[in-house]
Amino acid sequence: MTEISLAQQNFLSAQKRHKRTVTVSRLCVFIFFLGLWEISTRVGLIDSFIFSSPSKIFLCAYGMALDHTLFMNIGITLFETLVSFFLVILCALIVTIILWFNKHVSETLEPYLVVLNSLPKSALAPLLIVWLGANYNTIIITGMSVAIFGSILSLYSSFQSVDAEEVKLIYTLGGSKLHVLTKVVLPSSLPSLFSLMKVNIGLCLVGVIIGEFIAARAGLGYLIIYGSQVFKLDWVIMSIVILCIIAVILYQAIVAMEKLCLKHY
Repeated sequence: MTEISLAQQNFLSAQKRHKRTVTVSRLCVFIFFLGLWEISTRVGLIDSFIFSSPSKIFLCAYGMALDHTLFMNIGITLFETLVSFFLVILCALIVTIILWFNKHVSETLEPYLVVLNSLPKSALAPLLIVWLGANYNTIIITGMSVAIFGSILSLYSSFQSVDAEEVKLIYTLGGSKLHVLTKVVLPSSLPSLFSLMKVNIGLCLVGVIIGEFIAARAGLGYLIIYGSQVFKLDWVIMSIVILCIIAVILYQAIVAMEKLCLKHY
């Protein structure tokens, strides 16, 4: 077993201290923000009716947790987000592989993908309701529409940027295009795929909330739009806070998955 030199030990210790310092600093900033927010509402610097407060948000969440409506709404939004996310990744992979296999098809469809990616996705939601009705399918497709076209373009660019020498080696050894895909292109594109997943999980969450604003009768997006209409702003801010927590958890789950998968490549 290789011994670690004193300089390496000092470097590793410094890195650990740095990580601890950053973690503690983040926690302190968060606690300071919550404390400042709570104090400002109690002394009247800001209106607690409009901006709520950490204590009111906690009590609101606690009350909704007791009658299980909070977990129901979180579960619905989480389900819609995960379904749209997995469908985006699956569809993007399939379409990108098809484009990579057929250059004529990719050159034909590229401008249309660019145009579709540039469309304001919130404008599509009312059309989707007319076409599909106000149901889960509409919300999931709205979530997908935010990320799908950009994912295809990004993933295709990653496929195109693989090492040409490695591709040439596969062909030299008698391999087919399928061998190039499985042995070179897909493994080389794994970091890009995980980067795309980190972005897409947030985009799908945003798309689902847009869909819930218009087509839902449950979910965190519904709580936000309904709470703003009846001036229950505690519901609105509580839902926004929960969405932030969900986004962080999902992002960290993908980071953990990335570390686990990239160990094997």
